[in-house]
Amino acid sequence: MILITLLILAGIGAIIGWVTNLLAVKLLFRPFEPVILPVINLKIQGLIPKRRNEIAVSIGEAVEKDLLSIEDVIHRFMDNHDKEKVLKVLKKKINTVISERLPGIIPSPFKNMIQNYMDDIIKEEGEKIIDEMMEDIIQKGTSSIQISEIIEEKINEFPMEKLEEVVLSIANKELKHIEILGAVLGFIIGLLQGVIIISLY
Repeated sequence: MILITLLILAGIGAIIGWVTNLLAVKLLFRPFEPVILPVINLKIQGLIPKRRNEIAVSIGEAVEKDLLSIEDVIHRFMDNHDKEKVLKVLKKKINTVISERLPGIIPSPFKNMIQNYMDDIIKEEGEKIIDEMMEDIIQKGTSSIQISEIIEEKINEFPMEKLEEVVLSIANKELKHIEILGAVLGFIIGLLQGVIIISLY
């Protein structure tokens, strides 16, 4: 009889622990919109939907500050499009402009002289020009492009149902472990309560 009582109390504790943790996981997202409980006049809303704006701002600032800045984006772009390629494109464009824009009455040797002069300038000053352009782009980019604001905007626009689906699919195993842990702890607490109650009588 004592064993059955202990098992019943432990079982009730396990169910309470499991249901409590299951509800806690669900309440991370649900309900998406605020719901007012009529009798007690209490407004409830999922933790993530309720604090969505704050979360979006925090993530945006963390990404821009610690993970990805506009400088990183521009430098990565230049790494993928090395300076030599940029200089070749620049030379080609300048030579095309000289050939097409200079009047036909200008002799070819003079055009060639101008092209060679421009090629020498690009060879000597090209990298410096590109570095200065990059610095200018970075300065303008940092003042006009805020990665944190873009991320914040994207998170706030992302459908909450989809966000819940993504988070649950990624953390499904861990969340199941939380539910099981709740049941195990509830079982142990129920068992201890049973032992205390029986020892008192």
